[in-house]
Amino acid sequence: MWAMQVVAPYTLAEVDVPAPGEGDLNSGEVLLEVLAGGICGSDLPTFRGVAPAGPAMSVFGPPMPGAPLHEVVGRVVASRDPAHEVGSRVVGWATNFDGLAELIVSHGDDLAPASTGLPPEREVMLQPLACVLYTVEQLRRVRAARVAVLGLGPIGLLFAHVLRAAGAASVVGVDAVDRSALAPAFGLDETIHATTRRWVAELKPDDRPDLVIEAIGHNSATVNHALSGCVVGGCVFAFGVPDEAIYPIDFELMLRRNLTLMSGLTLERPRMLTAAADYLNGHPGLAEAYVTDVHPVRAAQKAFDAAVRPAPAQGKITLGYR
Repeated sequence: MWAMQVVAPYTLAEVDVPAPGEGDLNSGEVLLEVLAGGICGSDLPTFRGVAPAGPAMSVFGPPMPGAPLHEVVGRVVASRDPAHEVGSRVVGWATNFDGLAELIVSHGDDLAPASTGLPPEREVMLQPLACVLYTVEQLRRVRAARVAVLGLGPIGLLFAHVLRAAGAASVVGVDAVDRSALAPAFGLDETIHATTRRWVAELKPDDRPDLVIEAIGHNSATVNHALSGCVVGGCVFAFGVPDEAIYPIDFELMLRRNLTLMSGLTLERPRMLTAAADYLNGHPGLAEAYVTDVHPVRAAQKAFDAAVRPAPAQGKITLGYR
């Protein structure tokens, strides 16, 4: 079967590899024919050749074929999970981060039925939306809160939309790219075109948010900027997979301001994917606004090149496999 592989920094190539079959499945696993994939910010360090992470990455040498991509829509070809029947369409996680391939094996608990009726290239957004919805569930106070979202890439845009829908009093977004063109569709009251360092330096005491979502990732400095910008007694959620195991945190600042710093993975994935489908069905037009660029999977190089150099009106980039 075909797969795409990172063979050098910023370089994808198509390779031919053995196809997994029904005999390769363990209990609870399914074999998927991939129909669509979504590029996530956590995929990009591996594409850049910086920080391999996830089960499909090789510690030595290039990442394994199919990596890095974990947001998928697929058709079940074989199943050892009673929740997923052969022939059904599912959405969720490529468990092994190897979704840039014709066929993959995923765990059934990482998937849910694809039920929105959208094309796969748009329906794949249920995976990041599920992550955002789960995060917002964990936050202690959203209603009437003043919120700042640091980083208005695809995840940050979803955070803005979900937090507004959850009753936030105001949502301000900060990004080094001018994202003002996307603001109206995602409920942002204001977009600040600046680095997070500059945002903190120019922030007035009365404008400090109650809640800060750090949605940039891959940079320990931005977590500390989020802490510095938060109001006394406020909360910061650091979203995403870190590039390094240990981040230096300004503990003195957290102590003196009585701050809460949170993070975490998305659990209860089938439930959250179903909740994401319900959310999307309740917000017509969101998928159209969110997925701005669709490329054929054989043009994955072009898609990843665009993802690492975000443009002002660029939202989610997805790949169609058929």
